[in-house]
Amino acid sequence: MDLGLEGKRALVTGSTAGIGLATARALASEGAHVTLNGRTQARVAAAVEKLKHALPGATIGGIAADLGNAEGCRKLIGQLPDVDVLVNNLGIFEPKPFGEITDQDWLRFFETNVLSGIRLARHYVGGMRSRDWGRIVFVSSESGLQIPAEMIHYGMTKTAQLAVARGLAETLAGTGVTVNSVLPGILRHRPPFLRAQAVRDAGRGRGDDRLRLQRACVSYDRSGTARRRRRRALDRMR
Repeated sequence: MDLGLEGKRALVTGSTAGIGLATARALASEGAHVTLNGRTQARVAAAVEKLKHALPGATIGGIAADLGNAEGCRKLIGQLPDVDVLVNNLGIFEPKPFGEITDQDWLRFFETNVLSGIRLARHYVGGMRSRDWGRIVFVSSESGLQIPAEMIHYGMTKTAQLAVARGLAETLAGTGVTVNSVLPGILRHRPPFLRAQAVRDAGRGRGDDRLRLQRACVSYDRSGTARRRRRRALDRMR
């Protein structure tokens, strides 16, 4: 398949593993010049090396920057002033009861999951419009529609991403720049042994042990549908 990406400059945020790394690989296989991003130089370098080994001849680089704050975004933009394809994949999550989610938690989740994409899109969209070609993708989640009760702050950010993407798409209607969202569901991006270990640790206990199993299952699945998987896991313990 030829997606017409030969030579296009692509940035995928949060791309040292999981969806981000897989997206970067797909873009590089189409001939795009891909920049990976992560918070630490070691993880970025390892991911770049992994893709270069898998795709000999591909143009792949990396920038270590924490995009969960304005300074990190400025650092990345300073090293990569222009792109043709922007994939806003960066995101954090954690299960936490609503009453325990602090103001700082809400702000941290919003700045990391939402503002990072806004800051980058705001910078790069100008160049895309001047060339009348560009692609912006926000990696949201089905949790943006089916808000997980155990991660309301996470679900809020995923819904906000949909709003930003839709509004920006309307703003750019009639140009050669498109803006889209993707809403992944259940992901098995972590080794299966991690979940198996969580089940073994919880055993057939109740109370705190069962809560730990619930949280382990939620962390593993990363979506609203995790509730159904968690429920089935708990049913098997009864």
